Amino acid sequence: MLSLLSLRLPSPIASTLPSAANLLPGLTRIPILRVPPRASMSAAASSATDAALSPAAAVGEPRKEAEDVVVQYVVLRRDLADSWPLGSVVAQGCHAAVAAVWAHRDHPDTATYCAPENLDSMHKVTLEVKGETQLKNLAEKLEAAGVRHKLWIEQPENIPTCIATAPCPKSQVASFFRKLKLCK
Repeated sequence: MLSLLSLRLPSPIASTLPSAANLLPGLTRIPILRVPPRASMSAAASSATDAALSPAAAVGEPRKEAEDVVVQYVVLRRDLADSWPLGSVVAQGCHAAVAAVWAHRDHPDTATYCAPENLDSMHKVTLEVKGETQLKNLAEKLEAAGVRHKLWIEQPENIPTCIATAPCPKSQVASFFRKLKLCK
């Protein structure tokens, strides 16, 4: 039996202490669940890990397609990333992401995304556009299609800096983002 704490006392008291077998007489083995580390932060890697650990995978039930995962897209401006400090650009994405979640906090997809059991497995995709014109064009397309999102405009400068969608199924919004590059 694997002992978590070895007891080595250089005194006669050590021989009078009960052994683990006497403390836990009904347990001869304690299973240790080993969780494999995630290979990366990509959706594909986390989906594979989630599939391996899901109860459905253990009993042979079909699992949902990766396209049905609830995801939040964040789109940053590359021109700002090249000229602003990295922390400022990251803060813009954070502002937009939180604002999008808060503005749509009562929507069922947002509730699913923020549910306690999903907090450690949120899916977020961070993309980039070249500049302000592309960002505004994307915002117009999302608005016309009824996609819930937040165009973050930095104040008091009145600069559109990024877009974040509200959490939604990937299959419903992925087509708007297919031509965009991952933010690097």
